[in-house]
Amino acid sequence: MLEMKHRSVNQKRNMVMDDRPFNSSLRLSAALLLVGQLLYIVVTQLHTGGEANNHPAIFAAYAGSGIWTAVHVGQFAAMAILLAGLLGLFFALDGQAETARWAGQFGAAAAVAALALYGALQAVDGVANKQADAAWVSAPDTEKAARFASAEAIRWVEWGMRSYHDFALGLALLLLAGAVGRTTLIPQPIAYQIGLTGLSYLVQGWVVGEEGFSQTLSIAIVLAWVLSLAWMIWLGVVAWRMQDADEGGSQSNAIPASSR
Repeated sequence: MLEMKHRSVNQKRNMVMDDRPFNSSLRLSAALLLVGQLLYIVVTQLHTGGEANNHPAIFAAYAGSGIWTAVHVGQFAAMAILLAGLLGLFFALDGQAETARWAGQFGAAAAVAALALYGALQAVDGVANKQADAAWVSAPDTEKAARFASAEAIRWVEWGMRSYHDFALGLALLLLAGAVGRTTLIPQPIAYQIGLTGLSYLVQGWVVGEEGFSQTLSIAIVLAWVLSLAWMIWLGVVAWRMQDADEGGSQSNAIPASSR
């Protein structure tokens, strides 16, 4: 009887030890995800506003923005942090169930594609768009029509880049939801929220490709932010509790056998 009890204690101790790399990766991923998402939301509030599909008015506003480059660099940095957290979570799940591992690998590839597409998007929006708008505003009357056509063409390229970035990010989140749903270490409702977030990004990709930066897109963006913050905060709480469990297990393991 004592021997069986001793084996049970050892098994629990081994489970705690085996989960520690996962728990550490989860804490880091949760922190990166939440920091990246919050930073992205804050920086985006500094973006020049206006009716985005009213091109003459919004192009003039963009041309006059003094913080345009800084805002877009900040958005790219925030997205890179967020996607680093997403990749970290995929890698943490790589050691779990077979299905979760496959979903994680394909999801990681989609996340890398999303980052590459976002970098290209910011090159178009943060550099080319600004320069074309400034050239149109300062052009003589005889050249304004041609300059405006160039600025509008760049805007449509931006629509396309944004659309496929959203598709890639939505796919990565849906695959993450599938991977999280196959593990017992993270609450299942988090997987559902991640899946809903992924669907909201797919909707964004479709809407921006069809309508540009419309009011419908704005609603989808806010919805994705709310859903993202909900599951990222929840994931952080789960990771924090795992840390407490790790510390409790370490203290228990440190007690001498003679005192048990």
